[in-house]
Amino acid sequence: MPLAMRNATILVVRLRGVATEAIKNIVLAGIGKLVVADPGDVVERDLGAGFFYRDEDVGKKRVDAAKARIESLNPLVAVETLSDPSVLENDALDTLLSGVDMVCVTDVDRAALIRLNDACRRLNKPFYSGGTYGLLGYIFCDLLQHDYIAPDRSAQKDAAKSVKNTAVYVPLQTALRHRWTGMTRRQTKEVNPAMVFSVLATWEYQATHGGALPDGPAAAPELEAIANKLIADADVNKQVLPSIPKELVETVATTAAHELSPVCAVVGGLLAQDILKALAAREPPIANFFTFDGNLGGGTVVRMSMP
Repeated sequence: MPLAMRNATILVVRLRGVATEAIKNIVLAGIGKLVVADPGDVVERDLGAGFFYRDEDVGKKRVDAAKARIESLNPLVAVETLSDPSVLENDALDTLLSGVDMVCVTDVDRAALIRLNDACRRLNKPFYSGGTYGLLGYIFCDLLQHDYIAPDRSAQKDAAKSVKNTAVYVPLQTALRHRWTGMTRRQTKEVNPAMVFSVLATWEYQATHGGALPDGPAAAPELEAIANKLIADADVNKQVLPSIPKELVETVATTAAHELSPVCAVVGGLLAQDILKALAAREPPIANFFTFDGNLGGGTVVRMSMP
């Protein structure tokens, strides 16, 4: 196990389904310390995808209910839990971030993602985020300037097989301004833009509804209008995606507010795998926006505003 991984302190913000799966994997892999921050209480709907919780935990702080079960996965990993919401604000946030090596934020709205990502940038901390909206899932990462070792495919048989690469990442705020203008029809189709814009439209919907997710067919027309405006503004190839598919919007509208265990398992598993890959600095991590389509059981990565 690489030393960087064994010594790493990782902060995970919010303990719902995706974080539960990601934490399980990174703790079993053997990081140095895990810090989990979540001011929320366990509610009944957490019991589905949150396998650190039991029926009797409803009403307790999420982090208090989960701590002993996280520790039991790997006694060598130190676990610290924080339930005071003020640790994620202002100077307290900077102090918290200063003591960790990497940050992973799950299942929060766009405004919180941008705020936390910007704070990580200020303190030079690599940032991951991930979440699910029913059958949809996403992972975004901003690893600042990330050096990694990758196999050198052009090397002669007896020459060195690895080469050092550097990937330059951008903050979420910059990624969201990505324009698809220069992409060919084939390139556009390969990255499944309908999924990307379903996630972005869900964020915009939340922003105009006080953080609430779409929760029923009545939300579909508004979600559709938001997605279509975002697609037009980003100049997506009209031959590939003239507008957001109606059936996709209807699925998102009716399922986005619900956590589905299999989707959380896939997205959380991939999130953990990428975090460990970034810590080990071997192989290229996600660059930089991954979406998962639970209908198809597959995912794609799109480079958003990356040089």
